[in-house]
Amino acid sequence: MDRLAELTSLMISYMSGDARRIQHFIKVHGFAALLGRQEGMNDEELFVLESAALVHDIGIKNGEAKHGKGCCTGKHQEEEGPAVAREMLLKLQYDEPTVERVCYLVGHHHTYNSIEGLDYQLLVEADFLVNLYEDSCSKEAVKNVMDKIFKTKSGIRLCKIMYEI
Repeated sequence: MDRLAELTSLMISYMSGDARRIQHFIKVHGFAALLGRQEGMNDEELFVLESAALVHDIGIKNGEAKHGKGCCTGKHQEEEGPAVAREMLLKLQYDEPTVERVCYLVGHHHTYNSIEGLDYQLLVEADFLVNLYEDSCSKEAVKNVMDKIFKTKSGIRLCKIMYEI
């Protein structure tokens, strides 16, 4: 089994009993992989992006344990996620530079004012593509997010198609 498949399996086990969140990270991964390919990422860049997409919300479990069920803000996720992601990635023998970048992305994926790198931008866009749907956002809200957050041609095109804006 390849490492992305192993990581997916580990994440499903880690989030056991939380089908909604499992569905979420699977969808974010799918959109991130698509956007990364459409934006011309090489295999190494795509591997980092896909890995980060799979574990991007890993901090929710510890965040809720500390702050209460349903009380895990984006900031809590960013604080709690990197350490758990690091442990999981090292278990799968990820190299240190990849672990560092994935953990950085996990620790910043709800911070939108200083996005650095195509992997970071695409992770944010993929997460929004899913969240906008899961949160039943209005077309006006979708357009607002697209105008403020989305930067890539592929992300903007997909958002416009999905939400008919």
